[in-house]
Amino acid sequence: MEKNKVLSMLGLARRAGRLSMGHDTALSAVMDKNAYLLLFASDVSERLRLEFKTAMRKKEIELPVFYTDITMDEIHFSCGYKAGVIAITDENFSKKIISLLED
Repeated sequence: MEKNKVLSMLGLARRAGRLSMGHDTALSAVMDKNAYLLLFASDVSERLRLEFKTAMRKKEIELPVFYTDITMDEIHFSCGYKAGVIAITDENFSKKIISLLED
């Protein structure tokens, strides 16, 4: 994974208004089926991960979920908002970020 490129794409998506950052907005985007990708920072709690997993299973929502090695501080630096969970609400941004994460 090319961490700097992922962070750069997250910054672009943030400026384009295509991110739902933080617990409440990300969960809302997932439950409304507006999210194409869900990212978790490396330093979020297991309880938060389990909460999203349970909510997605109950509503039968399937979307790519990545547990990255990016910290909340790095997200804050690149996006200007400190969040442990991010939902990408644009299909093209999500495809590009997935390709960067899988490298």
